[in-house]
Amino acid sequence: MTTFELSPILERQLLLQLGDRIKRLRKAQGLGTVEVSARAKLTRNTLRSIEAGDPSPSIGAYLRVMSVLGVSGELALLAGDTMQASPAGSAGARSRRITPNVQVRVLPDNAGHRLQDLQSLTLHEEAVRLVKTDPALLLQAQDTLERWLATGDSRSAGLWREWQLILNAGSWRKALGRTRHAQQLRQTSPLTTILPDEVRLRILKDVSALKKGVVFGSSITGTQDDEAFKDAP
Repeated sequence: MTTFELSPILERQLLLQLGDRIKRLRKAQGLGTVEVSARAKLTRNTLRSIEAGDPSPSIGAYLRVMSVLGVSGELALLAGDTMQASPAGSAGARSRRITPNVQVRVLPDNAGHRLQDLQSLTLHEEAVRLVKTDPALLLQAQDTLERWLATGDSRSAGLWREWQLILNAGSWRKALGRTRHAQQLRQTSPLTTILPDEVRLRILKDVSALKKGVVFGSSITGTQDDEAFKDAP
């Protein structure tokens, strides 16, 4: 992986980790969702989405929650010039001091089933994106679902009927959450059948790479001597 090739699976993992951290911070401070959402001037549903690492809320919404929890300075550091190279000709640029590196290691949850669900979640988000741009793919998923229902498999029939409602109404959030029920829906989903093979293989490859961990390592001078991030050994 390279900085110019931030994969959907890595993007999703970073958001999930950010959401988990925000939720842990809120609980550690003894704050409820009602209080935090009120102080951040957000709905509780938006706060729940943020804590679930949902990409839908704006970065401003994330920042407001982080501000309430006292960690907005981390984004301020990123937005400032601390990490930028010193201007040419300045004392900083002439310094012979070894440039410090900043490294962050990204690892998926140790539990294998959670990495598997991250894969499933990313596959479904990609499928939803494709369905929104091509109605023919939605019809294809609905046809697949009808064939499955015709088999009479009683174990999955209830979830398949729920999928009928999801596909008809486009209520994708029901299947893209982090709840146990959303996971069950994804396990019985017709959506992944519409994904092109190359898309599926790309996501599976990215999941395999993520299993090893990913290291973000970058010199604050902005030189290209160091890799922006690389697969950990």
